[in-house]
Amino acid sequence: MKTIVQMTNLHKHYDGQQIETHALQGVSLTITQGEFVAITGPSGCGKSTLLSIMGLMDVASEGQYQLAGINTQGLKVDQRTDIRNKHIGYVFQSFNLIDSLTVFENVALPLEHRGAKKAEVTRRVEQVLAQVDMEHRKHYRPNQLSGGQQQRVAIARALVGEPDLILVDEPTGNLDSKNGDQVMALLENLNKQGSTIVMVTHDSRYSRCASRQIHLLDGQIVTESTQDTSSPIQGVA
Repeated sequence: MKTIVQMTNLHKHYDGQQIETHALQGVSLTITQGEFVAITGPSGCGKSTLLSIMGLMDVASEGQYQLAGINTQGLKVDQRTDIRNKHIGYVFQSFNLIDSLTVFENVALPLEHRGAKKAEVTRRVEQVLAQVDMEHRKHYRPNQLSGGQQQRVAIARALVGEPDLILVDEPTGNLDSKNGDQVMALLENLNKQGSTIVMVTHDSRYSRCASRQIHLLDGQIVTESTQDTSSPIQGVA
């Protein structure tokens, strides 16, 4: 199976005025194609830092990170941006949709940044909107949608470029339980269709939807477990 994420002895520290904070301390992690991995742990344990480095939005202080066989060490900002656009889809807790654009235009952005042809953009956007059951809302603007609908659009935007890796940061954090369940069911279904997903979550019920759980504490992986997810979590279906 193809290795998507290969992290070796990653450290991340931030230098404050009087104190140095160690957000990650020697994290080594391998994620292969088709996995659904949940990263859990208390606030401040390094979950978001790890996801940011995985998504090339931040860089490690020490260690090696290969994404889909690409060595990311020493890359310039524009190089990281280009690789992220081609290989990573990102879903944020706060959706990060642009209110002045329609649903269709929001989802099309990653492909337009690549310079894709208009016909290809239209085909892919309509395809992924259908996948998340939002094609009937393609001419709406984000502020005309519910939170659950906005998160579905954000997931479609992450999918549109056919990335190697989908990163999901607290996808249910701004949703009620009903919408949270629907978003998790959608992520489970996408994984069954072949998407490689890494999700940060504080919700233990949703973390059990993943086939593999990694628990962080004080910037280190302290436990790791796998489980059969062929049967959906009760209430998440």
